[in-house]
Amino acid sequence: MSFPTKSGSKAFEALRNLPRLSLANLRPEPGATKLGKRRGRGQHGGNRSGRGHKGERQRGTRPRLGFEGGTTPFYLAIPKYGYNEGHSRRPQYQPLSLRRLQYLIDLGRVDPGRPIDLTQLVNGRGVTVQPLKKDFGVQLVDDGAELFSAKVNIEVQRASEKAIAAVERNGGVVTSAFYDPISLAILIKPVPFFQRSQPIPKRMLPGEELLCYYTDPENRGYLAHPDDVQRARLALALKYGYALPDVSRDRLFDVLAARKDVRQIFFGLAPGWIVNMAEKKILKPTDEKLLKYYAS
Repeated sequence: MSFPTKSGSKAFEALRNLPRLSLANLRPEPGATKLGKRRGRGQHGGNRSGRGHKGERQRGTRPRLGFEGGTTPFYLAIPKYGYNEGHSRRPQYQPLSLRRLQYLIDLGRVDPGRPIDLTQLVNGRGVTVQPLKKDFGVQLVDDGAELFSAKVNIEVQRASEKAIAAVERNGGVVTSAFYDPISLAILIKPVPFFQRSQPIPKRMLPGEELLCYYTDPENRGYLAHPDDVQRARLALALKYGYALPDVSRDRLFDVLAARKDVRQIFFGLAPGWIVNMAEKKILKPTDEKLLKYYAS
């Protein structure tokens, strides 16, 4: 083993006294780096303007057009003008004027020889009903009452007094009937429902806020007693000064025979029946429990 010379003995002694070299005691030379404020990578650390990263396909902190500031709807975030009182949650009814109804009948889109409900009106492109947008059906209005001359048996969800008088003056019948959203969606688009081969459900009864309307004979509610409806028809004829035609002999326009059951969705099809479109058959339940369920 060779010993260090006199010129290298001091360096060897200094190296012996120094700690062992490791990552913990490594340091850069003084002046080799410039210490400054470190900027983070985020919305406020990219540049001095505070707008965030402005590269391709970046929007910075600018909100998109129409952004309301979260998931809270407008009528809850800004409770003004009755929005907090359920304005946007009220049932909506698409207007159907007597002028439009007469136009559909003249074109042959609607057959007055059969009972008219939402299925005929939607298929005849008379109205557009969207249950997902709080549409609960159709409201019959009196626009064109002086031109209406057809004799129809029509079922709507709401009707004005003048519109009822115009229909009954010609010997027709008006019925105001309620449909829950599920039944309404089936009624306006029956073919997709029949293709699924599912039993026809029961129509639900109206809620407490709508029960008064559909039990009122003046509104021709389907829950009103037929005798009260007949008295209301006579009273309306006296009010507007026309002779009420006798519809008791015509089964299509009879007040008793022309109405659906309170649980029925389609004319001629009872709840619980299955329409098999592939085999063109109608299947009816035979089990006593099913018959009791759909009859109640």
